[in-house]
Amino acid sequence: MGFIELFLTGVGLSMDAFAVAICKGLGMRKIRWRDALVIALFFGGFQALMPLIGWAAGSLFASTITAVDHWIAFGLLAFIGGKMLWEAFHDEEGKDDGRPADRIDLGEFFILAIATSIDALAVGISFAALSVDIVPSVLLIGIVTFAFSVGGVFVGNYFGARYEKPATITGGVVLILIGLKVLLEHLGLLAL
Repeated sequence: MGFIELFLTGVGLSMDAFAVAICKGLGMRKIRWRDALVIALFFGGFQALMPLIGWAAGSLFASTITAVDHWIAFGLLAFIGGKMLWEAFHDEEGKDDGRPADRIDLGEFFILAIATSIDALAVGISFAALSVDIVPSVLLIGIVTFAFSVGGVFVGNYFGARYEKPATITGGVVLILIGLKVLLEHLGLLAL
């Protein structure tokens, strides 16, 4: 596999993370570089880690992983999207819940990073079958996803700062739709 193919694989794998980063940016009142970098590190790190794990597992567990990966991704994305919708409709204006605004929720980022990188696990298994040099491959995938994630946070914040509640609702719906798309594609009901 050449550089162009690996780069395009990285771009393809990063699209879910990009969309989720936009959703996270939508909900931020004020963007901070630290927050954007933490989000990008989670997504880029997991997009690099999952193909490495898949490559290591090889085809030994391929049938087990591919049998449930779409259900895991759907469940995680639907949960986070539903949480965003719940918060949009149940947070009272001006209510102080004792948490700082725009607080980084590492647990939520962890779940989102796993949900958006499960397809990279399957790519790693295919890398093992194709005898792809794994170290440069996962580094390139991680760097591309990192860059797209930082950009996504800024794009989302640009629109979200102007339309906070509708942006949070949109972000939640988008996450649920991404999860549904993953599920329907793997079930063969949607071919994109």
